[in-house]
Amino acid sequence: MDIYGISDLHLPGGEDKPMDVFGSEWSDHITRVATTWKATVDHGDLVLSPGDLSWAMKLAAAVPDLAFLGTLPGTILLVKGNHDLWWKSITQLRQLLPNNVFALQNNFYPLPGNLAVCGSRGWKCPNAADFTAEDEKIYLRELERLRLSLKSATDSGYRPYIIMLHYPPTNESGAPSGFTEIMEAANVEHCVYGHLHGPAQGQALTGLHQGIHYHLVACDAIGFKPLYIASLP
Repeated sequence: MDIYGISDLHLPGGEDKPMDVFGSEWSDHITRVATTWKATVDHGDLVLSPGDLSWAMKLAAAVPDLAFLGTLPGTILLVKGNHDLWWKSITQLRQLLPNNVFALQNNFYPLPGNLAVCGSRGWKCPNAADFTAEDEKIYLRELERLRLSLKSATDSGYRPYIIMLHYPPTNESGAPSGFTEIMEAANVEHCVYGHLHGPAQGQALTGLHQGIHYHLVACDAIGFKPLYIASLP
Protein backbone atom coordinates (compact mmCIF):
# COMPACT_ATOMS: atom_id res chain seq x y z
CA MET A 1 0.00 0.00 0.00
CA ASP A 2 1.31 3.41 -1.04
CA ILE A 3 -0.09 6.44 0.80
CA TYR A 4 -0.58 9.79 -0.96
CA GLY A 5 -1.95 13.18 -0.01
CA ILE A 6 -3.85 15.88 -1.92
CA SER A 7 -6.23 18.46 -0.47
CA ASP A 8 -8.07 21.68 -1.29
CA LEU A 9 -9.62 20.24 -4.44
CA HIS A 10 -12.30 22.95 -4.33
CA LEU A 11 -14.75 21.02 -6.49
CA PRO A 12 -17.69 23.14 -7.71
CA GLY A 13 -20.53 21.83 -5.52
CA GLY A 14 -23.06 23.38 -7.86
CA GLU A 15 -21.56 26.82 -7.27
CA ASP A 16 -20.17 29.16 -9.92
CA LYS A 17 -16.65 29.20 -8.51
CA PRO A 18 -14.10 29.18 -11.35
CA MET A 19 -10.78 28.61 -9.61
CA ASP A 20 -8.63 30.28 -12.26
CA VAL A 21 -9.53 33.63 -10.68
CA PHE A 22 -6.86 32.61 -8.13
CA GLY A 23 -4.21 32.14 -10.83
CA SER A 24 -3.71 30.53 -14.20
CA GLU A 25 -2.33 27.41 -12.53
CA TRP A 26 -5.91 26.59 -11.48
CA SER A 27 -7.18 26.45 -15.06
CA ASP A 28 -9.09 23.19 -15.66
CA HIS A 29 -7.63 21.88 -12.42
CA ILE A 30 -10.26 19.16 -11.90
CA THR A 31 -9.35 17.46 -15.17
CA ARG A 32 -5.68 17.72 -14.30
CA VAL A 33 -6.22 16.22 -10.86
CA ALA A 34 -8.20 13.31 -12.30
CA THR A 35 -5.52 12.63 -14.93
CA THR A 36 -2.56 12.70 -12.54
CA TRP A 37 -4.48 10.77 -9.87
CA LYS A 38 -5.32 7.93 -12.25
CA ALA A 39 -1.72 7.82 -13.46
CA THR A 40 -0.30 7.75 -9.92
CA VAL A 41 -2.65 5.90 -7.58
CA ASP A 42 -3.46 2.18 -7.72
CA HIS A 43 -6.66 0.64 -6.40
CA GLY A 44 -4.90 -0.74 -3.31
CA ASP A 45 -3.46 2.64 -2.32
CA LEU A 46 -4.70 5.22 0.21
CA VAL A 47 -5.19 8.92 -0.57
CA LEU A 48 -5.48 11.42 2.28
CA SER A 49 -7.51 14.52 1.41
CA PRO A 50 -7.54 16.88 4.39
CA GLY A 51 -10.24 19.39 3.66
CA ASP A 52 -11.79 21.95 1.33
CA LEU A 53 -13.19 19.30 -0.97
CA SER A 54 -16.21 21.21 -2.27
CA TRP A 55 -17.68 24.71 -2.53
CA ALA A 56 -21.16 23.27 -1.88
CA MET A 57 -23.21 24.94 0.84
CA LYS A 58 -25.44 21.92 1.54
CA LEU A 59 -24.75 18.20 1.59
CA ALA A 60 -27.05 17.43 -1.35
CA ALA A 61 -25.06 19.81 -3.54
CA ALA A 62 -21.81 18.07 -2.55
CA VAL A 63 -23.05 14.63 -3.68
CA PRO A 64 -21.76 15.03 -7.29
CA ASP A 65 -18.34 15.96 -5.92
CA LEU A 66 -18.33 12.93 -3.63
CA ALA A 67 -19.39 10.81 -6.61
CA PHE A 68 -16.39 12.21 -8.53
CA LEU A 69 -14.13 10.82 -5.81
CA GLY A 70 -15.88 7.48 -6.29
CA THR A 71 -14.59 7.37 -9.88
CA LEU A 72 -10.95 7.65 -8.78
CA PRO A 73 -8.69 4.73 -7.81
CA GLY A 74 -7.67 4.06 -4.24
CA THR A 75 -9.30 4.44 -0.85
CA ILE A 76 -9.87 8.12 -0.03
CA LEU A 77 -9.89 9.53 3.48
CA LEU A 78 -11.40 12.96 4.25
CA VAL A 79 -11.30 15.47 7.08
CA LYS A 80 -13.30 18.68 7.12
CA GLY A 81 -11.89 21.97 5.84
CA ASN A 82 -12.94 25.51 6.62
CA HIS A 83 -14.82 25.81 3.30
CA ASP A 84 -16.64 22.47 3.67
CA LEU A 85 -19.84 24.13 4.88
CA TRP A 86 -21.87 21.22 3.50
CA TRP A 87 -20.31 18.92 6.16
CA LYS A 88 -22.76 19.16 9.05
CA SER A 89 -23.86 15.71 10.25
CA ILE A 90 -21.20 13.00 10.04
CA THR A 91 -23.93 10.34 10.14
CA GLN A 92 -25.73 11.78 7.11
CA LEU A 93 -22.46 12.26 5.28
CA ARG A 94 -21.34 8.68 5.78
CA GLN A 95 -24.62 7.42 4.32
CA LEU A 96 -23.82 9.21 1.05
CA LEU A 97 -20.14 8.40 0.65
CA PRO A 98 -19.01 6.18 -2.24
CA ASN A 99 -17.65 2.79 -1.21
CA ASN A 100 -14.03 3.94 -1.52
CA VAL A 101 -14.43 7.16 0.52
CA PHE A 102 -14.29 7.51 4.31
CA ALA A 103 -14.64 10.55 6.58
CA LEU A 104 -12.74 11.07 9.83
CA GLN A 105 -14.41 12.81 12.74
CA ASN A 106 -13.44 11.89 16.31
CA ASN A 107 -12.39 8.43 15.07
CA PHE A 108 -9.53 6.78 13.16
CA TYR A 109 -8.83 4.81 10.01
CA PRO A 110 -6.98 1.47 10.45
CA LEU A 111 -3.83 0.69 8.48
CA PRO A 112 -1.84 -2.55 8.14
CA GLY A 113 0.40 -3.39 11.07
CA ASN A 114 -2.02 -2.00 13.65
CA LEU A 115 -1.24 1.56 12.57
CA ALA A 116 -3.82 4.32 12.32
CA VAL A 117 -4.63 7.57 10.56
CA CYS A 118 -6.14 10.13 12.94
CA GLY A 119 -7.10 13.74 12.46
CA SER A 120 -9.29 16.79 12.83
CA ARG A 121 -9.89 20.04 10.98
CA GLY A 122 -7.44 22.01 13.12
CA TRP A 123 -7.51 25.81 13.34
CA LYS A 124 -5.37 28.91 13.49
CA CYS A 125 -2.63 28.58 16.10
CA PRO A 126 -1.86 31.06 18.90
CA ASN A 127 0.22 34.12 18.02
CA ALA A 128 -0.91 33.99 14.40
CA ALA A 129 -1.23 37.50 13.00
CA ASP A 130 -5.04 37.59 13.21
CA PHE A 131 -5.63 35.23 16.17
CA THR A 132 -8.66 36.33 18.25
CA ALA A 133 -10.44 35.27 21.43
CA GLU A 134 -12.98 33.43 19.28
CA ASP A 135 -10.14 31.64 17.49
CA GLU A 136 -8.85 30.53 20.90
CA LYS A 137 -12.17 28.77 21.63
CA ILE A 138 -12.17 26.96 18.29
CA TYR A 139 -8.47 26.10 18.61
CA LEU A 140 -9.04 24.44 21.99
CA ARG A 141 -12.06 22.55 20.64
CA GLU A 142 -10.03 21.23 17.69
CA LEU A 143 -7.25 20.12 20.03
CA GLU A 144 -9.83 18.08 21.92
CA ARG A 145 -11.15 16.57 18.69
CA LEU A 146 -7.64 15.50 17.78
CA ARG A 147 -7.21 13.93 21.22
CA LEU A 148 -10.50 12.05 20.75
CA SER A 149 -9.33 10.73 17.39
CA LEU A 150 -6.04 9.54 18.88
CA LYS A 151 -7.80 7.98 21.85
CA SER A 152 -10.18 6.09 19.58
CA ALA A 153 -7.16 4.52 17.87
CA THR A 154 -5.17 3.65 20.99
CA ASP A 155 -8.26 2.30 22.80
CA SER A 156 -8.69 -0.09 19.86
CA GLY A 157 -5.09 -1.25 19.99
CA TYR A 158 -3.77 0.86 17.10
CA ARG A 159 -0.70 3.09 17.04
CA PRO A 160 -1.27 6.56 15.54
CA TYR A 161 0.98 6.82 12.49
CA ILE A 162 -0.37 9.69 10.40
CA ILE A 163 -2.24 12.83 11.46
CA MET A 164 -4.49 14.64 8.97
CA LEU A 165 -5.24 18.32 9.60
CA HIS A 166 -6.76 20.85 7.26
CA TYR A 167 -5.02 23.82 8.86
CA PRO A 168 -1.24 23.91 9.28
CA PRO A 169 -0.19 22.73 12.77
CA THR A 170 1.76 25.93 13.54
CA ASN A 171 1.44 29.68 13.09
CA GLU A 172 3.31 31.63 10.40
CA SER A 173 6.56 31.56 12.35
CA GLY A 174 6.48 27.78 12.81
CA ALA A 175 6.27 28.03 16.60
CA PRO A 176 5.23 24.89 18.53
CA SER A 177 1.50 24.56 19.19
CA GLY A 178 -0.91 22.30 20.98
CA PHE A 179 -1.16 20.30 17.75
CA THR A 180 2.58 19.70 17.50
CA GLU A 181 2.75 18.86 21.21
CA ILE A 182 -0.05 16.29 20.93
CA MET A 183 1.50 14.70 17.85
CA GLU A 184 4.96 14.53 19.38
CA ALA A 185 3.58 12.97 22.59
CA ALA A 186 1.76 10.35 20.47
CA ASN A 187 4.95 9.55 18.49
CA VAL A 188 3.21 9.93 15.15
CA GLU A 189 5.48 9.78 12.10
CA HIS A 190 3.66 11.94 9.54
CA CYS A 191 1.43 15.03 9.54
CA VAL A 192 -0.44 15.83 6.32
CA TYR A 193 -2.21 19.19 5.96
CA GLY A 194 -3.46 21.73 3.42
CA HIS A 195 -5.18 25.15 3.55
CA LEU A 196 -2.20 27.27 2.47
CA HIS A 197 -2.23 28.89 -0.97
CA GLY A 198 -0.09 31.34 -2.87
CA PRO A 199 2.66 33.19 -0.95
CA ALA A 200 1.54 31.56 2.33
CA GLN A 201 2.96 28.28 1.08
CA GLY A 202 6.42 29.75 1.51
CA GLN A 203 5.84 29.69 5.29
CA ALA A 204 4.74 26.06 5.35
CA LEU A 205 6.27 23.63 7.83
CA THR A 206 7.64 20.77 5.77
CA GLY A 207 10.26 18.08 6.21
CA LEU A 208 11.38 16.38 9.41
CA HIS A 209 10.87 18.25 12.69
CA GLN A 210 11.01 16.68 16.15
CA GLY A 211 10.67 13.22 14.64
CA ILE A 212 7.61 14.02 12.50
CA HIS A 213 7.55 14.34 8.71
CA TYR A 214 5.34 17.31 7.74
CA HIS A 215 3.69 17.38 4.30
CA LEU A 216 1.81 20.30 2.74
CA VAL A 217 -0.61 18.71 0.25
CA ALA A 218 -2.76 21.64 -0.96
CA CYS A 219 -3.16 20.67 -4.60
CA ASP A 220 -1.67 23.87 -6.03
CA ALA A 221 1.45 23.34 -3.86
CA ILE A 222 2.06 19.88 -5.34
CA GLY A 223 1.29 20.45 -9.01
CA PHE A 224 -2.25 19.03 -8.77
CA LYS A 225 -0.79 15.52 -8.45
CA PRO A 226 -1.16 13.31 -5.34
CA LEU A 227 1.99 13.57 -3.22
CA TYR A 228 3.68 10.37 -2.09
CA ILE A 229 3.78 10.12 1.72
CA ALA A 230 4.80 6.57 2.69
CA SER A 231 4.47 2.86 1.89
CA LEU A 232 3.21 0.03 4.08
CA PRO A 233 3.31 -3.73 3.47
